[in-house]
Amino acid sequence: MRRGSLESKSGGPSPRELRASKPACARQAAAVQRGLGNVGDYKPQEIEAKWQKRWNEHRVFESEADPKKTKYYVLEMLPYPSGTLHMGHMRNYTIGDVVARTKRMKGFNVLHPMGWDAFGLPAENAAIQNKTHPRTWTNNNIAEFQRVLRRFGFSYDWRREISTCEPEYYKWNQWFFLRMLERGLAYRKKSRVNWCPKCCTVLANEQVVNGGYCWRHEKTLVEAREIEQWFLKTTAYAEQLLEDLKLLEGGWPERVITMQRNWIGKSTGAKIWFAVESSEAKSQEGGGDDVAAKAATHKTEATTGKGNAKGIGLGGARIEVFTTRIDTIFGASAIIMAPNHPLVRELIAGTPEQAKKEAKLAQMKLSSVKMEDIATAEKDGFFTGRYAVNPFSGERIPIWVGNFVLMEYGTGAIMAVPAHDERDFEFAKKFGLPIPVVVKPVESSNGRFLADARDDTGGVGGLEAGATEGGAPSAFTEYGVSANSGPYSGLTSAEAMERMAADAQARGFGKKETIYRLRDWGISRQRYWGTPIPVIYCPKDGMVPVLDRDLPVVLPANPKLTGEGESPLATDPEFANVKCPKCGGPARRETDTMDTFVDSSWYFYRYCDPNNDKAPFESAKANYWFPIDQYIGGIEHAILHLMYSRFWTKVMRDIGLISHSEPAARLFTQGMVLKDGTAMSKSAGNVVGALEMAERYGADTGRLYTLFAAPPEKDLEWSEESIEGSWRFLNRVYRLVEKAAKEGLGTETQRNAIEEMTAAEKALLRKTHQTLRRVTQDFETRWHFNSAIAQIMELTNALYAAEDGVRPEVRKEVLEILTLMLAPMTPHLAEELWEMLGHSGGLWTVGWPAYNAELAKEEEVEIVVQVNGRVRGKLKVAAGASQGEVMKLAESDAGVAAHLKGKKIVKVVYVQDKLLNIVVR
Repeated sequence: MRRGSLESKSGGPSPRELRASKPACARQAAAVQRGLGNVGDYKPQEIEAKWQKRWNEHRVFESEADPKKTKYYVLEMLPYPSGTLHMGHMRNYTIGDVVARTKRMKGFNVLHPMGWDAFGLPAENAAIQNKTHPRTWTNNNIAEFQRVLRRFGFSYDWRREISTCEPEYYKWNQWFFLRMLERGLAYRKKSRVNWCPKCCTVLANEQVVNGGYCWRHEKTLVEAREIEQWFLKTTAYAEQLLEDLKLLEGGWPERVITMQRNWIGKSTGAKIWFAVESSEAKSQEGGGDDVAAKAATHKTEATTGKGNAKGIGLGGARIEVFTTRIDTIFGASAIIMAPNHPLVRELIAGTPEQAKKEAKLAQMKLSSVKMEDIATAEKDGFFTGRYAVNPFSGERIPIWVGNFVLMEYGTGAIMAVPAHDERDFEFAKKFGLPIPVVVKPVESSNGRFLADARDDTGGVGGLEAGATEGGAPSAFTEYGVSANSGPYSGLTSAEAMERMAADAQARGFGKKETIYRLRDWGISRQRYWGTPIPVIYCPKDGMVPVLDRDLPVVLPANPKLTGEGESPLATDPEFANVKCPKCGGPARRETDTMDTFVDSSWYFYRYCDPNNDKAPFESAKANYWFPIDQYIGGIEHAILHLMYSRFWTKVMRDIGLISHSEPAARLFTQGMVLKDGTAMSKSAGNVVGALEMAERYGADTGRLYTLFAAPPEKDLEWSEESIEGSWRFLNRVYRLVEKAAKEGLGTETQRNAIEEMTAAEKALLRKTHQTLRRVTQDFETRWHFNSAIAQIMELTNALYAAEDGVRPEVRKEVLEILTLMLAPMTPHLAEELWEMLGHSGGLWTVGWPAYNAELAKEEEVEIVVQVNGRVRGKLKVAAGASQGEVMKLAESDAGVAAHLKGKKIVKVVYVQDKLLNIVVR
């Protein structure tokens, strides 16, 4: 996953693909010639080159920390440089640039930087394929990316450019790692991974395809291995990461906050220990009848609640289970363990059909279910041949292994309560496990309270887990009233949970517990193109950190890259073999490199101080610019990148580098650009090259189109006809200004008093200031750039319609405001128009215009409000007000509200500017 709305790990368009895309561009050019002709003297390529040169000469976009100025830090997520940029990418950067330019015009000290997320496996694979060095491949792509971004006139402070593959940057990745190591936040442990024996590297879950095969070697079965890996202890900050989401409310999309909250996954419940019986049992593989019978006949103190964990067998083994619903424990019909639970092999040892179980276990480990697929994956499992004792009921319950139970969450074992959990229910139905009901709804469908349905056998009194309309049993997962639960029967779920957790703790077989879904961050990667992990292994002194003075640990210049075998760093003796910093004896470097999410977890801080060789950045500079005022990127980064960057920020705070807790105050996730209904991408073969677009229509046309075609948070469907329409509009504006310039109005605008103007002039100025007010609001509060552009187009039409009866000086005033409104969106053309209107200084010296409140006031109309056809009030509203706006006003009107109180609105009839009729009953 990469930051920004760029290509995935498969990479961007290659030069060959760019050449192949030229026929599409040729078709665009032909369309321009057919549809537009040679209109006016608007020559975007010349104009854009001219003003980009002037911006560079005047260093317009450079900024420095200045406590006397109000800062604004706007940032688009940094791109992974692969191939070249297409118009699908341009939307993200155009949105950010409009925000940056608008804020500059409003007087803010704006920081708007750009850099490159330059490490990663795709570059290493491309280098192998193209027989070149990853650095050469990456830097060529960076040069191409920079060329495109400069061509579109994005207002970046290029002095602050960073590339994460440079030692000057990744030195500080290593420095941070050492600080975390000192604080116990970096550690090494064995971890289960997807391992390709041909690649000899760890694969992400997404790289395991076709039911367990390597994505690069489709005939190579991926193995589940336990290897030593480095982790960062994100779980140490789990509660802070969760609590501080409150700081982001109102600034981040609620959808992203919810995704982060769910990923952290705080669960409050209880841990319970189930003792493993030492006696063996016959195989249950054949069905569930025998299981149910044995469970029913091996109860001890089932109705008294006095069961305990005594008599532990199997060498004192016990299975730890975490549950948020301890109130359902009397309904546990099995313990189900993860395939890689450390106790599983011991449990199946010496049981009947041991070899068969071990084969099944190996197969389940290879086809493990991902966390996100648990709910939908087909349930699979097997009976171990062992039993555990329910500490509350004293019942023997079978111990199973299930593919939907993960070591990564909870304890790696669950108590299956099929009557009250949908996944357990599905598993129990498949394998014939009993489904005892222990929680009932408070009310039945007819509203009567359901009495305790327990019978003498612990059954369900004729009731099953629940029933759908068709009569099929289903799990009842809500809170209700405990039943068939010994002394806890009749308690509400909340009461039972509280009392049972306390009893478990008092009797020594459980305790209250809070756990998190969030897991520590595994950062080890067996590849070359990443940050070397700065530790050394000494036979005498063990693991020894590299000294700060020896940083950076630099990648070897000429690695042997094959894509197969062990890590390239491990095969380079000059890199791997070193002296121990502690004893001076022979030692060996760590040859894994860091996950590239490390690079992108703190890069935005380095922009504040990109050339600092003494520290990652100067704290004073970071504390001036941070938090980021507006962060912009794709929703696909809502979890990992944003979670890791939030974690890193808190670590830096605790180290003492910064004084804040969150990196970004506001987040915006833009929609995708589609073509033919599919997201624009190289792999889909539907890209529109950004450079080709700029050469055919001009960069400003491309910028305007991506802003106008859809609201920025929505997906945009690319249309060549619409891009031509944007080009025609800019030509129309150019012709208007060209005509005004030829009339020789001088350099100063003459502003006459409103009372001296003709009716046509007043109407035009009123339209202008109303447009300016709406555009200002669209830029500031809603980011409805498409709406703003539509308003400007309407004003342009009004200018054309008012050619007669409007004095040149009034026309010029209107054109100046129109030009300033266009400036953030089409900056090159706006600069040219401003100069044509007689101004010698560039627009970077001009502020955002203020609208005249009197002129901007909307015309008001009186609307009659009826309730059930009777007049109940009259409202003064702006002409053209929507039904929703008028309805809100009506509901807050005392006279109307009195007739709505306690009534249900069944229909609303709205006649714009005239009538609102509310039908109630």
